Amino acid sequence: MAAQPKIFVTRPLPAPVLELLAAHCEVRLHREDNPIPIEQLAEACREVEGLVVCGQRVPEAVLIEAPALRVVSNVGVGYDNVDVAACTRRSILVTNTAGVLEETTADLSFCLLLAVARRIVEGDEYVRQGRWKQWEWGLLWGADVYGKTLGIYGFGRIGQAVARRGGGFSMRILYQSRHRASEAVETELGAQYVDRETLLRESDYLSIHVPLTAETRHLIKAEDFRRMRPTAFLINAARGPVVDEEALVAALQDRAIAGAGLDVFEAEPRVHPGLLGLPNVVLMPHVGSATGETRLRMAMLAADNLLAALRGKRPPNLVNPEVLR
Repeated sequence: MAAQPKIFVTRPLPAPVLELLAAHCEVRLHREDNPIPIEQLAEACREVEGLVVCGQRVPEAVLIEAPALRVVSNVGVGYDNVDVAACTRRSILVTNTAGVLEETTADLSFCLLLAVARRIVEGDEYVRQGRWKQWEWGLLWGADVYGKTLGIYGFGRIGQAVARRGGGFSMRILYQSRHRASEAVETELGAQYVDRETLLRESDYLSIHVPLTAETRHLIKAEDFRRMRPTAFLINAARGPVVDEEALVAALQDRAIAGAGLDVFEAEPRVHPGLLGLPNVVLMPHVGSATGETRLRMAMLAADNLLAALRGKRPPNLVNPEVLR
């Protein structure tokens, strides 16, 4: 009987996922819910054929020490934490979990939109601090969402899911994306494809849904905030470095825009200190996919991806298909 392939899992994933992996592989597990220092990860990967990655950087330094590695299965739709180019050079398959977290992430994006528009966090603090003594006409006025213009930058699965939610609020939907959606999708979602300038100028709420690449780093910068309406809000549940955080702080402080809802930051887990004292910002700790149901689906898909690759099959969510050519 052939020996089971050795794999390493970088987080304590749900029991059903680990049981599935253990039925087919020799599993080595990092049992703490925190990132592993790169040197330790490299040591852990010396003999493994598969690596299940969750919230963990995998630079080329790790790959160099893992000559048997065949697949890196990332638990997440974004894979900027993995050096995909280095994996491709070494014929290592890289997979992600696209297709199971889009709706949950869209929920969080729209939660941020509603929370910052209607000043939910400020209201919660106001009540908890015992400051609410009477009904007041001028207390905590926010901004309408119903009937406003929702601009979506990046119109993939998550962007389209956000558009569906905007439709429920009778919002006008504008979008900009590297690839234009089909006419059928535009009709279904009531979405209008516009150029970048129009998107910035006309959006009451600008929601970011692009991956982090060399081209999208600081996609939104100082001059873009000046093009936006002073009543506009920025929502970012994609990747922090897509927005120039220093420029965002300046725009918020100067009231160049009205507010922001952020689930991601440029140097996570560090948050720009200028954001922490601003009342017109809602801050979340990168939890866009954080529901029990979705995280289980993500981890299960990551396991399926890894097992398929180890069996010599094409994984369902292959990021670098050129490895198989």
